[in-house]
Amino acid sequence: MTFNFKKLSKQHTSRPDGLAYSTNKDFFNDFPADEPVATLPKEKQKLRVKLDTKQRAGKVVTLVDFFVGSLEDMEALAKQLKTKCGAGGSVKDGYIIIQGDYKDKVITWLKEWGYVLTK
Repeated sequence: MTFNFKKLSKQHTSRPDGLAYSTNKDFFNDFPADEPVATLPKEKQKLRVKLDTKQRAGKVVTLVDFFVGSLEDMEALAKQLKTKCGAGGSVKDGYIIIQGDYKDKVITWLKEWGYVLTK
């Protein structure tokens, strides 16, 4: 016997009690949502910039990690970086992803904008 589990859509988050599927439409909506995270000031952010090729068919991307704040603020920073680099990118799983090798430029811009970088 085989099971075909459908992926949960992005609007559904995992439940604290571990249940994953129900035919009830309100099944995932009975737990309170997490409180929004307040964005730390630039001086208190400790960002890390690195290059990565994993799961990308050998193509290089620049990752910015450890941003603490709301998704909207992270997307705004990503948009600024993508515009400065003239490259594409996205925000996924807590990372700002810039397509291409822009590590040195991103580090320079983040320092100019007042962010703290860690190694």
